[in-house]
Amino acid sequence: MHGRDFRALLFDVFGTVVDWRRSIIHEGEAIGAHLGIDIDWAAFADAWRGLYQPSMEAVRSGRRPWCRLDDLHRESLLTLLDRFGIDQLAPAQVEQFNRAWHRLDPWPDAVPGLTRLRRRYTLATLSNGNIALLVDLAKRAGLPWDAVLGAETAGCYKPQPEAYLRSADQLGLAPAQCVMVAAHNDDLRTAQGLGFGTAFVCRPTEYGPDQQADLGPEGAWDFVADSLLELAAKMGT
Repeated sequence: MHGRDFRALLFDVFGTVVDWRRSIIHEGEAIGAHLGIDIDWAAFADAWRGLYQPSMEAVRSGRRPWCRLDDLHRESLLTLLDRFGIDQLAPAQVEQFNRAWHRLDPWPDAVPGLTRLRRRYTLATLSNGNIALLVDLAKRAGLPWDAVLGAETAGCYKPQPEAYLRSADQLGLAPAQCVMVAAHNDDLRTAQGLGFGTAFVCRPTEYGPDQQADLGPEGAWDFVADSLLELAAKMGT
């Protein structure tokens, strides 16, 4: 066991716990089959995710007021429908497609791994997803969170320090009692700098077969694992 007295695990969700890319591709393919839209849905999914950080940066920088991720996703979706020449969707279908982010499938190890970790630790999200989105993901996939925290409860988006610090405080814990769990080295780097423990879970296909980043640990993280089941074993559960 690690020497530090960790009490809670705080999880990045998109990419770490759920497979957003494959899920969005499947949603797009279903829409395409129904409406006769023949495009590269993998490219569409990547483009949608590609607008994720720029849309949040407008909020982080103060160029626009606080806005939930659902609303940012919808704005990005409208941009991409125009870019890809898709005009067959009625407004209700656009809204339904936007809520694909509420229906992302978990990685196969996610539920069993989280279930084991929860025997010993408090589990909470620390995601840029809004509360309704994260609750829907949890209910659909059976993700056993003890608390749904992150950007909306903190009032700011990662990697702003307050997103991490307020989430720990909302659990009544110091950062040193919490482990940030993520498949993204930059997320862990920020958390570590704020005093959190860190756990890197490798997801080498999050961005598809040609993924270039986050193929392995890039820092002195407290735990490194290839799955949440392996992380559970390394953390004594």
